[in-house]
Amino acid sequence: MCGITGLFDTRGQRAIDRSVLQRMNDSQHHRGPDEGSLHLEPGLGLGHRRLSIIDIATGQQPLFNEDGSVVVVFNGEIYNYQSLIPELQALGHVFHTKSDTEVIVHAWESWGEDCVKRFRGMFAFALWDRNRQTFFMARDRLAVKPMFYAVLDDGMLLFGSELKSLLAHGGLKRDIDPLAVEEYFALGYVAEPRTIFTQALKLPPAHTLCWRRGEPMPQPKAYWDVRFSLDNPIGAEEACAELRQRLEESVRLRLIAEVPLGAFLSGGVDSSAVVAMMAGVSSEPVNTCSIGFDDPAFNESAFAQTVADRYKTNHFVETVKSDDFDLIDTLARLYDEPYADSSAIPTYRVCQLARKRVTVALSGDGGDESFGGYRRYRLHLMEERMRSALPPTLRRPLFGLLGKVYPKADWAPRMFRAKTTFEGMARSSVEAYFHSVSILRDPMRDELFSPKFKSALAGYNAQQVFERHAAQAGTEDPLALIQYLDLKTYLVGDINTKVDRASMAHSLEVREPLMDHELVEWLATLPSSLKVRGQEGKYLLKKAMEPKLPDDILYRPKMGFAVPLARWFRGPLKQRVRDAVLGPRLAATGWFNPAYLTHLVEAHQSGARDYSASLWTLLMFEAFLRNVVDGAVAPSPTEPADMVMA
Repeated sequence: MCGITGLFDTRGQRAIDRSVLQRMNDSQHHRGPDEGSLHLEPGLGLGHRRLSIIDIATGQQPLFNEDGSVVVVFNGEIYNYQSLIPELQALGHVFHTKSDTEVIVHAWESWGEDCVKRFRGMFAFALWDRNRQTFFMARDRLAVKPMFYAVLDDGMLLFGSELKSLLAHGGLKRDIDPLAVEEYFALGYVAEPRTIFTQALKLPPAHTLCWRRGEPMPQPKAYWDVRFSLDNPIGAEEACAELRQRLEESVRLRLIAEVPLGAFLSGGVDSSAVVAMMAGVSSEPVNTCSIGFDDPAFNESAFAQTVADRYKTNHFVETVKSDDFDLIDTLARLYDEPYADSSAIPTYRVCQLARKRVTVALSGDGGDESFGGYRRYRLHLMEERMRSALPPTLRRPLFGLLGKVYPKADWAPRMFRAKTTFEGMARSSVEAYFHSVSILRDPMRDELFSPKFKSALAGYNAQQVFERHAAQAGTEDPLALIQYLDLKTYLVGDINTKVDRASMAHSLEVREPLMDHELVEWLATLPSSLKVRGQEGKYLLKKAMEPKLPDDILYRPKMGFAVPLARWFRGPLKQRVRDAVLGPRLAATGWFNPAYLTHLVEAHQSGARDYSASLWTLLMFEAFLRNVVDGAVAPSPTEPADMVMA
């Protein structure tokens, strides 16, 4: 696991300023504190920060092929590299290391752009082929690892694992993209391929960018997609057995390391399943890490302890105070662009705990998307059944009217909170799902934004992100469609972003067995009835794990990794919220309606409404403006042993 960065002159062979490249590389020191190296040649500069995991002795980067004509910087893990080495050796390639990185340069030589199709893992890499005068970037199928890039006005391409490395160059404009702001306030993150800055982009999941020097800028090219065929005739019992085999294989692949390795254990189904599988294939007790909260409403540590006891793991627990809100500015600097998932706080803390014990941790991330675990899936399917019972010509006007006139009753018992359901019933499937996952829904954003900002949007709505992906989904199955949307949006923009930044802030590698692309592909062949059955989500995973986990782990209500925002904003953070939301920095943008900002604060703090998610989104946006836009992102400390490779 590492940090990569660099520059590529797309038009010629201008000299690369070593001090600039060094600064870009130093900004990501936290991603790789063990070693740092640079490679410079005319028109190209590559930087690498190394967190040593595999082939510690000889796996340094940038790494070259036999004659030095191909060089790569790589972040991630190629889990099937050991099986690819003999295949490449049979094709005549000579290996000088035992690292997965060297597989990339030889695979490029033999298979060109299609090399990525042979890799099973999480990866982002940039490669230069001097003989072909070709620069090549790639990102893994589910975007576990990040890749940012920008092309400056003079034709210089910048890239990096984090946006801060591009900002450290000094030439990237900090002009904010209004369309990215719209996406952020709808979704809580800026969706791929956009970034918060107009000039910078994210390489989308499962895409490559291949640029021959001197040619016009190419478009990123997709090399993979998941297809929900739902046509596997397998029975439930056979599916459970095959799932256990596939989970075991996925976990086993992710246990290769030359450093201490463990797992996150929350006590939920996904992380517990991963730990159970690890225990079954490990010769030593598994190291597990959990955090508890001093507020019982958010504390799952007892469930984690149950799993730890069953499998006799080396279990480490730390309790986090429920008023752990001193990370706001730290998170703003860490994420480089606005990011509004408040579970970033406990995620940061559990990574901090894990790094005290291990260098690599396996997680249960990705299970909800592929197995059908989110509560919103069950609600959406219920609405879909109601939507299909009425023709759109009747349904839209009837429920549209009910949605407008029915009061929003956050204070009422759940059965009386029908406004959201009515609004959803008036929409198409994609519109309704976007509406259900939005932090500030369309009517709220309409009130939030000023006329000036709406003019800059020119009619753009973040729903277009979902519509673009839905057009590629290839399925009309109600569950499969929203699973596909989440795999393309929420998993990438929220979950993987959160875990990558939080873990790498502590120089911790996190591996994701439930996001193995072969497992995801197989699950997509199974009928939706094996994922959500009645009111039970993750049906297949739970049934498959019944021999390995107790029912009170498998079938208890999902808690999630939450923090008590509503209470914070009426108590210890009351003044901070007022200062941020109603203060000069947001006002200076001219993008927001001051009267609506005041309404959000006053209504929440009086107890009339729960606007905690909206206020957190505004709080983090204000922190981003202060920490990133107004001030330079502070680089990490420089590693004194850095070397230059020429």
